[in-house]
Amino acid sequence: MKRRELIGVLGGCVAWPFAIRAQQPALPVIGFLDTASPGPLAHFLAAFRQGLGEAGFVEGRDVAIEYRWAENHYDRLPALATDLVERQVAVIVAINVPSVLAAQAATKTIPIIFGIGQDPIALGLVASLNRPTGNITGYSDQNLTIVKRVQLLHELLPETKLIALLSNDANQTNFDRESRQVQTAVSTLGLNLLVLKANNPSDLEAVFVTMAQRRVGALIVGSDPLFVAHRDGVVTLAAHHAIPASYYRRDFAVAGGLMSYGSSLVEGYHQVGLFAGRVLKGEKPADMPVQQPIKFEFVINLKAAKALRLTIPPLLLATADEVIE
Repeated sequence: MKRRELIGVLGGCVAWPFAIRAQQPALPVIGFLDTASPGPLAHFLAAFRQGLGEAGFVEGRDVAIEYRWAENHYDRLPALATDLVERQVAVIVAINVPSVLAAQAATKTIPIIFGIGQDPIALGLVASLNRPTGNITGYSDQNLTIVKRVQLLHELLPETKLIALLSNDANQTNFDRESRQVQTAVSTLGLNLLVLKANNPSDLEAVFVTMAQRRVGALIVGSDPLFVAHRDGVVTLAAHHAIPASYYRRDFAVAGGLMSYGSSLVEGYHQVGLFAGRVLKGEKPADMPVQQPIKFEFVINLKAAKALRLTIPPLLLATADEVIE
């Protein structure tokens, strides 16, 4: 073989592996849209990836994920959702109501998997829980616990006449619903309600000062990503101003909050991961019933109760699923 021919053969052998790699199909891409920021949600993201893994998709190996974080600036969501659509992702995962509404407005064809705390039928996301019919489905606990939390606080503090609700009016749909539900529950018990708004972390301290000035006897913390992302700050402020508070996730009680009642947010992210994996395997959202929680957790933190000089009634203590001492 001539020298020039030999060089040509060797050159082809070197180029061949690169050609094979270039022909390998690109990984499917999940667009992940959230109102918050990634830092405080690390353990929830781990649950999402676990669910995705159980469906057969490991990030970086079988699927790529494009994360879009609004950093609690809800006005950024439409542009972030549009960006994911323009990138032609295979599925959009939208955590919480503002995110899924932005995704819904951005596309009617790309599958959308939500993780929310409200009724998806009332929001116009699905036609029914069993047959969503459109390009959207997911996991929803429908915020079924907020009335129960009012009742639990009343059992603990029967002499309290003024209860406050802390909610985020930037999440207007959720704010309206929570205000309405809590007002009905409070009125039924013959109590008064003070609704306080916070739509960014800098609002929180002033809100708690107002509660202290108004001598609020108990607090319901609304179900909003802002409060999840800043749960340590919320719990610290409640303790500092000696305001007994009820939260909607176990994480708050673990962080030092007095009590919580709600479904597991970790399980919610896990279910969303499973749903996203099913879509990547070819299932259509229209044929995937909305998943709902089957268990709610009531957690009491006795250390927090002691700091507030509260004695938990034995009957209430007996109903708790978990007692933190």
